[in-house]
Amino acid sequence: MTDSTELVVLYEDEYLVAVHKPAGLLVHPSWIAPARTPNLVSMLKQRYPGETVHTVHRLDRATSGVILFARRKDVGQHLQQQFIERSVRKVYLCVVRGWTEEAGVIDYALKPIHDKYADPLANPDKEPKEAVSEYRRLATVSLPIAVGRYLEARYSLVEVKPKTGRKHQIRRHMKHILHPIVGDTKHGEGRHNRLFREHLDSHRLLLMAVAIEFAHPVTGQKVKIESGVGDGVEGLFRRLGWVEGYPVSSSVTLS
Repeated sequence: MTDSTELVVLYEDEYLVAVHKPAGLLVHPSWIAPARTPNLVSMLKQRYPGETVHTVHRLDRATSGVILFARRKDVGQHLQQQFIERSVRKVYLCVVRGWTEEAGVIDYALKPIHDKYADPLANPDKEPKEAVSEYRRLATVSLPIAVGRYLEARYSLVEVKPKTGRKHQIRRHMKHILHPIVGDTKHGEGRHNRLFREHLDSHRLLLMAVAIEFAHPVTGQKVKIESGVGDGVEGLFRRLGWVEGYPVSSSVTLS
């Protein structure tokens, strides 16, 4: 389920465009969804008729937040090179089970995820690849709701800065340190997902891409684009007593 199918543009010029992707919206057409299912690429084609919009990185369907596209092939290639060189800085927020350490680095190699339907010829036995994520705990909460053998449920609001870009990296890394993300139906824990659905009316993966920083491929300026967490997530955070430490509105900084 998507928050909205309205295209929210955070930044645009003649070379690139950044938008806020709602949770549940595909980035591009996929075999996992029926034909004519809304996706960001088709929405951008409607905004820029006659142009080819180039994807330069990805967000999982269930993740919301800022995502960048190029409006020219050479610009897209330049941005992709920045990702390869790891000079692009990305910031995510997530809600996880339990109280994490105050800060840490997760250096845990991840085996490539093989999708036999999307890529039937891919090799499923590839070796794990380097994957590094830095995290910082922003807030905690205890809810007087029993889960399993515990009389209360504990959660943390965590800021994550991935240094590499493996598929489902943050989701898999948080699971690895035994703090899975709430709402993650693949790498999370059903009891906590159910608690958020039934008690807090939260039905999504609580992983949000809130900032991206890179060098403009043409002007060379440093560009920082921030995206608010969205009204639904902000409302949830306020119910949990979290009222600061995260962006509630979008902004663009050029330097």
